[in-house]
Amino acid sequence: MILEMKNIKKSFGSLSVLKGISLSVEKGEVVSIIGPSGSGKSTLLRCATFLETIDSGDILYLGKAAVSTDENGKAAYVPSAELRKMKSCYGLVFQQFNLFPHYSVLKNITDAPINVLKRPKDEVAAEAMVLLDKMGLGDKADAYPCQLSGGQQQRVAIARALAMKPEILFFDEPTSALDPELTGEVLKVIKQLAEDDMTMVVVTHEMPFARAVSDRVIFMADGYIVEQGSPEEVFGNPKEERTRHFLQNYQS
Repeated sequence: MILEMKNIKKSFGSLSVLKGISLSVEKGEVVSIIGPSGSGKSTLLRCATFLETIDSGDILYLGKAAVSTDENGKAAYVPSAELRKMKSCYGLVFQQFNLFPHYSVLKNITDAPINVLKRPKDEVAAEAMVLLDKMGLGDKADAYPCQLSGGQQQRVAIARALAMKPEILFFDEPTSALDPELTGEVLKVIKQLAEDDMTMVVVTHEMPFARAVSDRVIFMADGYIVEQGSPEEVFGNPKEERTRHFLQNYQS
């Protein structure tokens, strides 16, 4: 099991956003998380990647606990040095690309493997060029983010995440900032990664994509997992009224 999240609770002040979410992801599995805005999908990803601290619950990567609930019912995180090691298990691709504007495409991809993983520069650069070719961007190594379309920037962001050789990739609405034509470019790349058995958790509003590429679909609403199952089960024959109501808005 690559990721296990058990009974995750998270509030912002008096607003309870995650109300006891449990989720596990196996190696090679593609999990799509769908649901209305405000249901807690992005917060769940931010908790899984330690960008937000949980109030209570357990998070394990590769069977090792990163966070566990202490005897007072509060989340206790492992020391920061251990947490840093855990962070090398995953990559995260954001809605807004988050590329360094003053770095070239190649430097955006190679910076972390060289400076964080302390890997040899030449080796990392060669791997980065292979990744850029895979993304259809082999000729953009020396370009800067401002010279790229949104779809190209997002593909650079995916290459940057892959350069760290993560066990699992998280995508938070990877196409929400893109127009329909550019959305297709990015979804094609994610689909190819799925075919290559990359383990992924994708928060998305692209229902046809979620249906085509996922091994498992999770429907979240109001801070709960309302329903989960295969794409055929969730899209083709949803059990819960809340799921049916949501999917009616996505007749495609």
